[in-house]
Amino acid sequence: MHNAEVPVVRTAGLSKTFGRTPAVESVDLHVRPGRIYGLLGPNGAGKSTTLKMVLGLLPPSSGEIQLFGRPWSRQALSRIGASINGPSFYGHLSARQNLMVHAHLLGVSGAEVDRVLAAVDLHGSGRKKAKSFSVGMQGRLALAMAMLGDPELLVLDEPQNGLDPEGTAALRAMLRRFTETGRTIVLSSHLLSEVASLADDIGLIAAGQLRYQGGIAEFAPDGDLERAYFALTGGVRA
Repeated sequence: MHNAEVPVVRTAGLSKTFGRTPAVESVDLHVRPGRIYGLLGPNGAGKSTTLKMVLGLLPPSSGEIQLFGRPWSRQALSRIGASINGPSFYGHLSARQNLMVHAHLLGVSGAEVDRVLAAVDLHGSGRKKAKSFSVGMQGRLALAMAMLGDPELLVLDEPQNGLDPEGTAALRAMLRRFTETGRTIVLSSHLLSEVASLADDIGLIAAGQLRYQGGIAEFAPDGDLERAYFALTGGVRA
């Protein structure tokens, strides 16, 4: 398992420009092991772009990325599970069949498929086709895919999108169990209350810039999360 003193993800001056438009500007992330790091910010703030650069899905325009204490490499990605841009699955296949396809690509066993099905509470879905799944079931399937191969780091982009309160609570419990074994999660969200209830540390991105990074208590010492959020994002409180 990863050294507890070394950041799982560290970026320095990470930037991305599309044409002449800056999407992410000089972001310095510091993700500690064994914790849930919530990347928070309004829609379009640069959260997904930042995560895509960390995962090698987008090349940075400038800056550095370290994974597990070393410069970014494709080899390090084998220690990471990710769900970006929502669930991606074969609609005509069951949850287990979908996972078997991914397991084959990763070179992991059917026993590992059964493990992640149980972990996300989909082991009873049987032959039901994924295209008929509820939003909550689709989210759990995406999480199961990310968990295949027992990664040390999970990177999840808006994992709670479309979930009802019950589904959100179930997701929260699953993610907490994951970090109890010393593993790490980075998740993005525009939902302040959800990040506050789940994350150990947060990074607040607005207009492509990291406006805050640290603990929840330090983010809003008076307990007024909304006031702190809108003060840093320049938004208007309703």
